[in-house]
Amino acid sequence: MCRWLAYSGEPLTPATVVLDTPHSLVAQSLNSPLGKETVNGDGFGLGWYVTDGHERSRPWLFKSIEPAWYDENLREITHAVESPLFFAHVRAASGPPIQDTNCHPFRHENWMFMHNGGLREWARIRRDVMLAIDPDLFPKVLGTTDSEALFYLALTLGLSEDPVGGMARSIRRVEEIGRRLGVEFPMQGSIAVSDGATIWAFRYSTEHQSRTLFHSEDMRTLQQNFPDVDRLKAHGERSRVIVSEPLSDLEGAFVEVPESTVVIVDEEGCRQEPFLRD
Repeated sequence: MCRWLAYSGEPLTPATVVLDTPHSLVAQSLNSPLGKETVNGDGFGLGWYVTDGHERSRPWLFKSIEPAWYDENLREITHAVESPLFFAHVRAASGPPIQDTNCHPFRHENWMFMHNGGLREWARIRRDVMLAIDPDLFPKVLGTTDSEALFYLALTLGLSEDPVGGMARSIRRVEEIGRRLGVEFPMQGSIAVSDGATIWAFRYSTEHQSRTLFHSEDMRTLQQNFPDVDRLKAHGERSRVIVSEPLSDLEGAFVEVPESTVVIVDEEGCRQEPFLRD
């Protein structure tokens, strides 16, 4: 359906991972062996934070309905920007139209959100999901995707105060609505959320056959194991990427995230925790 990556660490130009790796996100937009669709050409988005003193900004966004491999502006921006935390996403539309407001990532205040997967039979469950969104947040939903609706449902159910709990409650609400309306497996996908300081990445589906998700190995370990790989020298020791599929074929460079797991990347490092396994 889509491919995405999230980066956290020392400030980095997004081109380093979006464009300049052997199996970069732009390369995946043309050929995604692990994706449900091989081609992800229905638009893209880049979202990034900048540091102002000790504070992270509200995220900046650049979106386009052009295929990522075709857009020269994406190449310009990813080489010009430098950021300690950014998201990038290439889209394969599953129903909602190809328009800027349907491209990921989505933003609310200091929060960013992106998703690969879908809420099954969205046309059937959409009304009930949308009505579960807080009336004060409802006008901020600008597009027609299930992903953006899930983001605002999570905000409604406490994402800002408790990201893991907020996502769990929103997914359970979707599953409840789906079951009531006869949708057997309503939730599918991998999700990334950030407040500008921490990334939470979730791999979960109702049927426990989720879209793929990986995170990079510790950068110091990679640099020691592959001293002749020049592209690794651009990364600081805190550098981590979370990806739909690996950006290279370096052995041991990427760790697959198990089903029903959340990956948390913050100042303490990278760790995995169980998510919705009951």
